Amino acid sequence: MSATRTEHDAFGPVEIPAERYWGAQTQRALGVFDVGTERFAPCLLRAFGLQKIAAARANVRCGVLDPALADAIVAAAQELRDGLLDDHFPLTVWQTGSGTQTNMNANEVIANRANLRLGQPLGANSPVHPNDHVNASQSSNDSFPTVMHIAAALEVRDRLVPSLAGLQRALDDRAQAFAADIKVARTHLMDAVPMTMGQAFDAFGWQVRNALARLDDAMPRLRVLAQGGTAAGTGLNAPAGFDVLFCEEASALAGMPFTPNSCKFEGMGGHDALLELSGVLNVIAASLMKMANDIRWMGSGPRCGIGELVVPDDGLTSSIMPGKRNPTIAEVLVQACMQVMGNHVTVTMAGASGNFELNVAKPLLIHNLLQSIRVLSDGTRVFADKLVAGLAVDGERLAANVGNALLAVTALNPILGYDKVARITRTAMERRITPREAAVDLGLLSGEDYDRWVDPARMACSSRK
Repeated sequence: MSATRTEHDAFGPVEIPAERYWGAQTQRALGVFDVGTERFAPCLLRAFGLQKIAAARANVRCGVLDPALADAIVAAAQELRDGLLDDHFPLTVWQTGSGTQTNMNANEVIANRANLRLGQPLGANSPVHPNDHVNASQSSNDSFPTVMHIAAALEVRDRLVPSLAGLQRALDDRAQAFAADIKVARTHLMDAVPMTMGQAFDAFGWQVRNALARLDDAMPRLRVLAQGGTAAGTGLNAPAGFDVLFCEEASALAGMPFTPNSCKFEGMGGHDALLELSGVLNVIAASLMKMANDIRWMGSGPRCGIGELVVPDDGLTSSIMPGKRNPTIAEVLVQACMQVMGNHVTVTMAGASGNFELNVAKPLLIHNLLQSIRVLSDGTRVFADKLVAGLAVDGERLAANVGNALLAVTALNPILGYDKVARITRTAMERRITPREAAVDLGLLSGEDYDRWVDPARMACSSRK
């Protein structure tokens, strides 16, 4: 049997593993919430470290916390922010809808670690108390949503935006490299008129540019924090100006501007800014899924598919078919996008689960939102680096497809009229000949005139005239 220590809270004594920094409330929660294995992402714990540092410093500036105790709290919270205390957060996502247990977990870990630094044993709760000092001027009801916003904002800035920017650069590079490569456009999955492969990749690049713009639009609302609302939004037990000072400290720590929510009730009872961000992630997932699917279809084959793109070899193969190469990286990104879409449904339901002055699905909401950011970020980075950057075109396949493209004769509409051009396409299909041969055989054009009017390269660039 492992060694334990005894701690006390308002309900009496609790036995806690001797070496762990958490306290009585966390230990009780472990016995109550025996549900699932899903844990919060480490970035949420980092955000809690930042939040507790900012709160301690703001409390000192407000004159409600002794500077010596604040120094100990800040030092311990910095260890949490640095990822040194992750093993002391045993709770799963499945807990009270306000996130109270994880907030108390942070308070207890920081208090115990601070007291150790001050020469006191674990469980002493003195001179630093988890509620009276670490949680001073705060409630779980305003601290947890504040941490949700901070974690999401930092993950978007530090993880998702760089990944998308890298993908945009890779797509722009391929668009330029493929600018002169003529291909057949496809609408309704069927052959259409000529275009360039560069134009296809330019379209992908614009989708990513728009994704970055959408994220930029959502960020100002994400950086508005509920801290200072305490239990219900009224600010009970928080000193005047605490919210402003907290945001000043948090901004300095994070390197991004945070501002107090002027209506704490809105920031605690509803999470529309987080739901808005999830909606943006859902749009980005749709864009990336379309892109990945287009690329893997254009690279399908290599002998019996479309085969216009040559997808880089990832070194993996089939368990039964020797030498088979699959678009595995595109498939990974597609699956990540599916997860984000499913998460958005969950986030939507969680975001709608505010009851009066408190949303009570906060842990579920932020768990899914942070997972969406993470898988989109990682999937995009791998997709850009290991697939898009190494894409090449099969020039011979492109030329063969363009030469056999029926709908290139659309360029003849102004010359012959729609009905005569339709005869050319119908004849070419029925007799399995090229449209050039059909036009000549029907006596509608000479070969020289056909070549003069049906120029795929000129048709692909017609929008630039």
